[in-house]
Amino acid sequence: MVVDKPNDSKLPSMDENKENVSDTAVGLEILHIIKDSQQQHGLRHGDYQRYRGYCSRRLRRLRKTLGFKMGNRHKFTGKKITEEMLSDSRYLLLVLMEAERAWSYAMQLKQEANTEPRKRFHLMSRLRKAAKHGQKLEKLCESPSIDAKTKLEAQAYTAYLTGMVEFELQEWKPAMEAFNKCKTIYEKLASAFTEELAVLYHQRVEEISPNIRYCAYNIGDQNAINDLMQMRLIGVGGGMMAEKLEALISQTRAKQAATMSEVEWRGRSLPVKIDKARIFLLGLADNEAAIAQASNEDTKERLYETLLSECRDTIQAVREELKAEKQRERDTDNGKVSNLQFLHSYLSFIKLCTVVKRNESMAHMLQIKLKEPNNDESKRGPKPQDLIRLYEIILQSLAELSTLQGLEEDHSFQKEMALKTLVYKAYRCFFIAQSYVLVKKWSEALVLYERVLKYANEVQSKAKGLGDKNLPDVQELIAEVNAEKYSLQAAAILDTEEVNEAPSQHPVKNNTPLCDRLETFWLDPALVGKHPNLVHFPPSFQPIPCKPLFFDLALNHVVFPPLDDKVEQKGKGGLTGYIKGIFGFGS
Repeated sequence: MVVDKPNDSKLPSMDENKENVSDTAVGLEILHIIKDSQQQHGLRHGDYQRYRGYCSRRLRRLRKTLGFKMGNRHKFTGKKITEEMLSDSRYLLLVLMEAERAWSYAMQLKQEANTEPRKRFHLMSRLRKAAKHGQKLEKLCESPSIDAKTKLEAQAYTAYLTGMVEFELQEWKPAMEAFNKCKTIYEKLASAFTEELAVLYHQRVEEISPNIRYCAYNIGDQNAINDLMQMRLIGVGGGMMAEKLEALISQTRAKQAATMSEVEWRGRSLPVKIDKARIFLLGLADNEAAIAQASNEDTKERLYETLLSECRDTIQAVREELKAEKQRERDTDNGKVSNLQFLHSYLSFIKLCTVVKRNESMAHMLQIKLKEPNNDESKRGPKPQDLIRLYEIILQSLAELSTLQGLEEDHSFQKEMALKTLVYKAYRCFFIAQSYVLVKKWSEALVLYERVLKYANEVQSKAKGLGDKNLPDVQELIAEVNAEKYSLQAAAILDTEEVNEAPSQHPVKNNTPLCDRLETFWLDPALVGKHPNLVHFPPSFQPIPCKPLFFDLALNHVVFPPLDDKVEQKGKGGLTGYIKGIFGFGS
């Protein structure tokens, strides 16, 4: 059976169905088409090369369908799209796809330019090419046969590509003007349509806003840095713009760090001479404030990871300087902790405290999810074992905090760490008990609940003298443990009654196979499992009769008759016998 391939002229693609063609005006939903294409063909994962390949294939399909080929395989013959062709919106789509292909190639080169700076020249060439195609699209849309909405979208699209070119050239004022024009058009379009249709325009405006703020800051608007910090906090402007925001923030902190000379911690002033440490300590308060204001857990986790990464890099820089200092002062060791070593301890303190806070935040979210009913059985929900692991990491971090160099003699610090260790031990013990409850080990769980109460009461007695406000509240934990104890005792009593009432239904597990207990009935789930115990295997040995062996003993006592007369006797014939033998006379 032969099946004809569908022709694009007869069966238009899904994206091409979005093109609005009417009797009076031709329309093209530019933003809708490019956003759908980008999301479906690689840009959801930042794969610009895949999207570029899609644009090339779609251009080839459109040219073949429209009969708009640029020559043949041997010779190129350029063709231009004129206003007379605009009765079909696919000619506009052709120009749009050319612009998108050039833009996606530029973005691909921008990713590669991080390791190969020479590719930046090719990047700018492709961006200019995309802007040129955008201007061509805008000029074609000036035709009277094109509807007003398409004209506005073409102007906004061209302004966006022009702004990208100026942005990469660091021409901040023209870039800001182009982005503002693009933003204004999309805002007007959003106000002219219903909320469902306006969502796409609002998303585009949010994408452009970080670029406008970045241009404003580089022009000289110092207030724009606050807007950029807020955008970074809520996660607006991902990808390339996020990298520029981080670089800008680091640059701003580097300028402010020039005035920073020392920091005070645990009653000791520490001179800070390393630039990386200055920049990190200067931005520490901003990072902590951003984490506190984070709107969701994903943003908070991302900010925690950023802070920890910066802290590790700073500690590494201080550690290298510390090695050089130890080599210089090897002969002048007086036992006192140097300022640089104490600074290293301070940075390690910040890192470990951040790890504790991050894991505590994660544990808090898991506790909330653990209390919620899990309606979807196919999806794995949180378990007490997950929380046990988080509290073990916290306890390990607290143990490292207690051994920081320069703080061994700080008794208030050591008491604080010991008290926090007791608190988190109580929480870890609580979730270990809950894991035992899940497997119905009532006695072990009850003993662990008692230990939780012991830790909590010890924390309450010691916290009165210390007066630390940063300690987690154990009063709520005590109330929860008391409630769990009563529930556990009730569950244990009910479980025991069920066993006593129906012993045949819940027998003690033994290794008796089914063939030996055919007269006794009980429900054995193992019989329908993968390894049912039906018979003894391997079977035991059993005695069987042996095959008899026969021995011929009479043969030794039998006397046989003589056979001498039957045996042939050789005579002494001599020559006569020889002759007779030859001629056969003797036979």
